[in-house]
Amino acid sequence: MKMEKYNPKVLLSLKKARSHIDKVITMVESHEYCIDVLQQLNAVIGYLRSAKGEKLTDHLNTCFAEGMSSKSSRVKNRLIAEVIQVTKVAD
Repeated sequence: MKMEKYNPKVLLSLKKARSHIDKVITMVESHEYCIDVLQQLNAVIGYLRSAKGEKLTDHLNTCFAEGMSSKSSRVKNRLIAEVIQVTKVAD
């Protein structure tokens, strides 16, 4: 399968998540107020969900769509199973 083209939204969300993770680590090391830490963790989770959604959309529009045009039911079944597997993970 070909990789889908680069999506700057995915990278931006991941970089924002990383930045917030660094902030959370500093906050925990500084023994900051739990609710403030939890709010930052919610921001991290939001950015990761955004990146995941963008990446899944990219995959469905490129690799998945290409694979589903295959005549092979084995290929189609594998692609469907992959999507089910990555979307089953609890958010």
